[in-house]
Amino acid sequence: WQSFDFPTDTLLPEMKLGWDRKTGLNRFLRSYKSSNDPTSGSFSYKLETGAYSEFFMLADNSPVYRSGPWNGIQFIGMPEMRKSDYVVYNFTESDEEVSFTFQMTNQKTYSRLTLNHEGEFARFTWIPTSSQWSLSWSSPKDQCDVYDLCGPYSYCDINTSPNCNCIQGFVPKYPEWKLIDGAGGCVRRIPLDCRKDRFLPLKQTKLPDTKTVIVDRKIGRKDCKKRC
Repeated sequence: WQSFDFPTDTLLPEMKLGWDRKTGLNRFLRSYKSSNDPTSGSFSYKLETGAYSEFFMLADNSPVYRSGPWNGIQFIGMPEMRKSDYVVYNFTESDEEVSFTFQMTNQKTYSRLTLNHEGEFARFTWIPTSSQWSLSWSSPKDQCDVYDLCGPYSYCDINTSPNCNCIQGFVPKYPEWKLIDGAGGCVRRIPLDCRKDRFLPLKQTKLPDTKTVIVDRKIGRKDCKKRC
């Protein structure tokens, strides 16, 4: 037994979150019940492994947020994890493990990742001059980070009202969407035509839930497009 395998609500530099495939150990964060009660709370932060792994925040085992998959630098749904001069994020996927860690490039700088009792995953950095922990970033960051807020063939934009919008070529499945919510998603305005229809790039958008995707890492974008 070692404490780094059971991180409770805090991840320190070089601790791992994720799966040890040799032993079956799953290292994940579990929130406190309250700010002054360290017993297990409602929120957990776990790595879901599959063809394209990503982290999920769960509230009583129901997903409320996801990180999006790793792109080689950061999790794509977490732009706040942008490159820093003093912290390096690492994601390892091999036959032995699937795990996330971070390291400090300046040994005089102290930082930690924490999942609090309100369902906020955040990074704090110690400020010696004030002897306080300073919030560097946190997630979820806005309404569009809520898991499954908008239904199929739609996307969330925090700057529109309502937040859920149909992808080009689609319309709301239910007319009352504009008055209630976008959980019903969208449907095609006209039937699919494989001879005329084309792929539409969506920028600054988190990829859909990856639990059921099929990934072939041996092919490139052109071959992938041809298969689709």
